[in-house]
This record gives sequence, C-alpha cells and structure tokens, in this order.
Amino acid sequence: MHVDDKNLVELGMNAQKSGRILLLACGALAHEVLALKQLNHWEHLDLHCLPAKLHNTPDLIPAAVEEAVVRRRADYDDIFVLYADCGTGGLLQSKCAELGVEMLEGPHCYSFFEGNQAFESRGEMTCFYLTDFLVKQFDAFVTKPLGLDRFPELRDMYFGKYTTLVYQAQVDDPALTEKARGHAEALGLAFERRFTGYGDLEVALARL
Repeated sequence: MHVDDKNLVELGMNAQKSGRILLLACGALAHEVLALKQLNHWEHLDLHCLPAKLHNTPDLIPAAVEEAVVRRRADYDDIFVLYADCGTGGLLQSKCAELGVEMLEGPHCYSFFEGNQAFESRGEMTCFYLTDFLVKQFDAFVTKPLGLDRFPELRDMYFGKYTTLVYQAQVDDPALTEKARGHAEALGLAFERRFTGYGDLEVALARL
C-alpha cells in the first residue's frame, strides 16, 4: 500500500500524541503539579497553565478553559481540567461537560488540598485559608487587590468576621510556615497550620 507524504505526517503526529494527556491547570497549581509529575514519573502528562489571576474574575474562567481546550485538544488523547468550581457557580462544570472533558471535584483548592470529604466535614465558617502558593504570593493576591497596602484600616472590614488563618501546607517548609504566621498576625487572626500534602489533587492525577 502506498503512503504519501501527507499520510506519513499524519501517522507521525498520531504516534507522537498517543497516550498523552494535557493537564489544563490554574497557574496557582503549577509548582505542585510539576512536583507530582517528577515524583511519580508521570511523563505522559503535559502541563499548560492559565493565569492564576483569573481567580480574581472567576466568571472569565469557563471561557478561558474553553478556548484552551479547543486550541489544544487535537494534540492530545485527552484533556483534564485542573480547576475546581473556583467561584464559577457551576458554570465551569457545565462548560467542561459541554466540551467532553473531566475536571477536578470540589468547590475550590482549599477543599481538594485537604481532601474534599475532610474539608466538608469540618464545616468551618470563620477560617481564612492559604496554600503554599498564596503564602508566597500574599501581597499580589490579598494585600494589593484588597487595597490593604494603601488603606490598612480596611483590614477589620474585610476580616472582622474571621477568627483563624489556616495554612494548608503542601510541603514541609519552616520558612513558609513562619511567613504564613506573619500573614495571620498582619490580619489579626489566630494561626493554624495543617500539613495537607497534595490531597485530592494527587489522587486525581494518579487516576490518569
């Protein structure tokens, strides 16, 4: 059977993408996903991140995910969306169902890092949560967007109903713990550290 050059190219592309899965992730998860890939030798998983700042405008997340899925899906056997609901009010789940791709379970990263069942069972209403990423990027994602650097008197307006800052640690880093403790003091909150590891994020990736 004669195979022309065009067919050879197509066969090569199909062979190249065989078995590969694209992880379409929030930029806030980049470090953790790369660490899990290296730790578990998940060479069949490729990572593409959307800007972490989308969390400030969650209504834009579904459209951003759709654009990335449509643009990249021809290159992969499957795409897995590494977002929880993340404030989209179910719109992201509906969009993923429409696109025929799976996504992480849970309302937000604080839940799946701790484990969705464990987080739900706590029923906490007065805790403010930070992950490793947010401890490192506290000024960019908390202080400046809320204007606390310019109007520190707004602190009690924003955080007066909270009692505790909970640091969900993905890695055991004393320096990050002290940094998180400092953020709690700056917000006038009690401090609690929970070593969660990667929680349901690792479970979800292991399934792939």
